[in-house]
Amino acid sequence: MTYTLLGADGSPYPSETPGTLGGHRRARIYGRLDCPSALRALARGHYVRYRVFFADEATAVAAGYRPCATCLRDRYRGWKARR
Repeated sequence: MTYTLLGADGSPYPSETPGTLGGHRRARIYGRLDCPSALRALARGHYVRYRVFFADEATAVAAGYRPCATCLRDRYRGWKARR
């Protein structure tokens, strides 16, 4: 199976392995695949079309995404403090 992930430049690329983090393209947020907030949004059906995946956190940050305030609370606080 081939997966589509986003690279550091924000461009999609095929991968043999699934991403370790999910994100929302419009909100520019990344988080864990089991994030309660993302799972609720997926259940409502609004999130699916903007869902993206990343191989790792460094790639998500390089692509301009911020940490999720729900599932990555400590990283989010650090990100917010640097702004």
